[in-house]
Amino acid sequence: MFPLLLASLMTLTPTLPTPAPAWRTPFENDPAGNTTATYAECLAYYQKLAAAYPQHLHLAEAGPTDAGLPLHEVVLSSAVSFSMPSTDQGQAQGGKLKLTARKPVVFIQNGIHPGEPEGIDASMMLARDLLQQKSLLKLLDQVTVVIVPVYNIDGMLNRNATTRVNQNGPAEYGFRGNARHLDLNRDYIKQESRNAQSFARLFQKWKPDVFVETHTSNGADYQYTMTLIATQHSKLAPALGTYLQGQLLPALYKGMEQKKWPMTPYVDFDGETPESGLQAFLESPRYSTGYAALFNTIGFMPETHMLKAYAPRVHATYDFLKTVLETVSQQAEALAAARAQAAADMAAQTTFPLTWALDDSQHETVQFRGYEAGHKPSEISGQPRLYYDRTRPFTKPVKYYNTFQPTTTAGRPTAYLIPKAWSEVADILRRNGATLEPLTQAVSVPVEVYYFEDFKTTPKPFEGHYLHSQVQLRPRQETATFHQGDFVVYLNESAPIRYLMETLEPQATDSFFAWGFFDSVLQQKEHYSDYVFEDLAADLLRRDPALRERLEKLKAGNPAFAANGKAQLEWVYQSSAYHEPGHNRYPVARWLGPGMLN
Repeated sequence: MFPLLLASLMTLTPTLPTPAPAWRTPFENDPAGNTTATYAECLAYYQKLAAAYPQHLHLAEAGPTDAGLPLHEVVLSSAVSFSMPSTDQGQAQGGKLKLTARKPVVFIQNGIHPGEPEGIDASMMLARDLLQQKSLLKLLDQVTVVIVPVYNIDGMLNRNATTRVNQNGPAEYGFRGNARHLDLNRDYIKQESRNAQSFARLFQKWKPDVFVETHTSNGADYQYTMTLIATQHSKLAPALGTYLQGQLLPALYKGMEQKKWPMTPYVDFDGETPESGLQAFLESPRYSTGYAALFNTIGFMPETHMLKAYAPRVHATYDFLKTVLETVSQQAEALAAARAQAAADMAAQTTFPLTWALDDSQHETVQFRGYEAGHKPSEISGQPRLYYDRTRPFTKPVKYYNTFQPTTTAGRPTAYLIPKAWSEVADILRRNGATLEPLTQAVSVPVEVYYFEDFKTTPKPFEGHYLHSQVQLRPRQETATFHQGDFVVYLNESAPIRYLMETLEPQATDSFFAWGFFDSVLQQKEHYSDYVFEDLAADLLRRDPALRERLEKLKAGNPAFAANGKAQLEWVYQSSAYHEPGHNRYPVARWLGPGMLN
C-alpha cells in the first residue's frame, strides 16, 4: 500500500450505523465533528438513556466532587442483572441495581483531563449503541460495563478554547486541573480531592477486572490516531502479566487493526524522535493504571494523537472501548483464571517490589509508522527547530523497551501498627479496602521500626507536595507500646496486601511518606543550648567509655568532623537518651510475630 494512502486511512472516520436524530450526541450533531458535549449535555444524555432503557441501564450518584456536584456511575448490564431492591448508591434513575451473577467488569472512566474529551463523547455513543444495536446488546450478557461519564467535573465546567495549545480540536473543551488546581491523575494514592475519594469507593465496590481511562497524548508527530499505555506487565503478578502480554494485548491490537485503527505503544522516548527507541511508561500508583494494578486489575490508557482531527480521535476511542468489551467477553474465562491465580500468588508472596527501573538490556521490536523529522530555522529565534514532514511517512523497526526490574523491595510483615493520631492515613486505608482493627487495650510488643537516615526532597511543589524519594532507612527492633484505639492492619489473604505495602512502606515511590503525610516527625521539637549541654555531654562521655570510644573513632576517621565542635556536640546529643525518640522515627511499626495482637 502506498505510504500516503496508508497514512490517510489511519485517520478516516469509519462508517457506523446512523442513530435516530433524537439520539444523536452533540458531537454527532456537528457536521464538522469538532464539538464535545458540555457537562450538562452529557448528564442529560445519560438521564435520557436511563429513562428509556431501565432494564439495562442504571444511573446513580456515586459521591461528591470538589466541584460541589456529584460523581455519577452508569452501569450497563443484561436485564437478568437487575431487580427491584434498592441500592445504597444515592438516587438512582433507571433500573434498581442488584447484580446476581459475577461477570467480568469493565470500568471506563472519562474526563479526568477534560481538555482530552474523546472518551466523554465516545462513551455516550457506545452506551446508546449497546442498548439500541442487537449485536452489541449481546455483549451485556457477557460483560458488566461501568462508566464514569465525567470524573473531573470541576475541570469540565472550566470550558475554554485555548489551554490545549498543541491540540487539534475540539472547538471548546475543559481544563486539566480540577477546582483545587489538582491533576487528578496524580491523586489516586493521596486522594486529596473529593473526586478521588468517591472514585476509590466506587472502584472498591466494583473491583473491576479491566479499567480504562481515556486520554489524549502530547509529544511527537506520527501516523497513528491511537496509542496505548497498558499496565506495565513487569509489575503485575506473573500470571496476570503473562495473560496481558500473551492474550489480551495481542487481541486488542488485532481488533483495532481490523477496525482500521492500527495502534502503537504510547510514544515515549529519550532521544529527539521516536526512532531513538520507545520506552514503556512506568505508571506508579499515583496514576490510575498504577493504582488499579495494586488490586490485580489490568489497566489501559488509550491516548489518541493530539494532532489528528477530533472526529477520528473520538471514533478511534469508540472502537477501542468496543474492542475491549468484545475481547473481555471472549476471554472471560482466561481473564478470571489469571486474576484468581494472581490473588493466590499474592496471598503467599513474602517480598514485594517497591521501586522500579527500566531494564535497557531487553527490548522488543515494533514496526513504527512515523514521519521523517528534520530541522529548519525558527521564525522566532533563528535557531534550528525540530519539525515532522507529513509528506514523508515511513514504517521502520524501532526498539521498544518494555521491561522493568525492581530496585527496592521489602518483606511483608504480619501487620502494621498505626497510632490513632494518624487519622487521615487511617481514613484513606479504609476507603481503599483495608480493615483497621482498633486495639481493645494497650499492648507492649516487639516490633520493627524505621528511622529516616536520608532522603531527597523536590525543590518545588508537585501537586501541592514536596515529594520525598531515595529514602534511606535504619530499621531497629524495639519493644513499643501502643494504646487502646490504635490500629492494627493485618496483611492476611483478604487484605489489599500490595496496596498496603506500597503506601505504608516509606521507601515506595508513592508511599504516604513520599507524599509528605508524616513530615511532622522530621522536625525536632526539643533541643539544647550549647553552653548548657557542653557540661552534661562531657559527663555523659566520662560515664560511658564505649560512647567516648565511638566518638574518638569518628574523629580519627573524619578530619572535618574532628575540627567541628558543634557537630561533635550534636553527635553526643543524638546518641544520648536526651534526644527525643520520635524524631525521624516512622510512626507506623511493622509487627513480625505470629497470630493476632487483640
